[in-house]
Amino acid sequence: MKLVLTSALAIAAATAATAEGKLNIYNWGNYTSPELIEKFEKEFDVEVTITDFDSNTTALAKIEAGGHGFDIVVPTHSYVPTYIEKGLLMKPGIPEMENYKNISANWKEVDWDPMREYTVPWQWGTTGVAVNTSAYGGDINTSDIWLNPPPELEGKVNVVPEMQDVVSLALMYVGGEPCSTNKDDLKKARDALVAAKAKWLSMDYGMTEKLSNGDVVATVNWNGSTFRARENNPDVAYGYPKEGYIVWMDNVGILADAQNPDNAKLFVNFIMDPENAAMISAFARYANGIDGSEAFMPPEMKDAPEIVVPEELKAAGKFNPACSDEAKEYYNAIWTELQK
Repeated sequence: MKLVLTSALAIAAATAATAEGKLNIYNWGNYTSPELIEKFEKEFDVEVTITDFDSNTTALAKIEAGGHGFDIVVPTHSYVPTYIEKGLLMKPGIPEMENYKNISANWKEVDWDPMREYTVPWQWGTTGVAVNTSAYGGDINTSDIWLNPPPELEGKVNVVPEMQDVVSLALMYVGGEPCSTNKDDLKKARDALVAAKAKWLSMDYGMTEKLSNGDVVATVNWNGSTFRARENNPDVAYGYPKEGYIVWMDNVGILADAQNPDNAKLFVNFIMDPENAAMISAFARYANGIDGSEAFMPPEMKDAPEIVVPEELKAAGKFNPACSDEAKEYYNAIWTELQK
């Protein structure tokens, strides 16, 4: 009995030692507050490693392939059901966590993760267009900026390589709906995208610096990234396409094969603390879905045009659903053709 007990204690000690020092996070690039990570590392004596990805499809493929070594991933809401269906996320007991109570009511029971069994909010925002107004003085609240660029923008437009956002924006531009399976609408969206591509400069991800520097004049972009670019270059402005723009939420989940699950659980609870959630927002410049974080938010975020949607354009925002398998096949086919 003594030998068994000693062995059990040795195993427990080894496990604790392994869990003590590491946490590996797989997140969008330039999206994690260094101040937040420093605070977490000091508080829990954990060394955090962050690896970047540039699209949901890239992240999902990497996780599915296995052998990645990540503990935490940050997918957009429309991809969370796929992670759950494929058994890629664990149920870490989120509703029992101390800070679960801080999740805002409208983000607690969500379609993609009922009862929040698998994920917690990270940031939420919109996908629209960013424009350098020193180069273009027309209406920026339209997807014409990138799907039918005026002469002064031709060859100067970027499109972020996030398939679901881009195809959904194109569908709304032609009068359809996100995740549509209507073949006429899908054909119109595909044709609009293929025709417009000849007038684009690039399909790149990191736009904050390129917008700031004037390397790109207009781009499909996320509101927080555009906010950060505007802080560096006041000529940058964010547009909400009247034909339709995307509303989304990125979520933190613990991977089913996480090597440091205990530390991952500490981190999930940690980011639901209002002060810590505000730290994420202060860096990334998006809203966070955690009650009480407003008291810690930078004052410039309260009325920023990238955060406060104009009243007349609120109805144009559509929450990107999780696409059906049929819709995914159409999206993939359109995306493949666009990459040629």
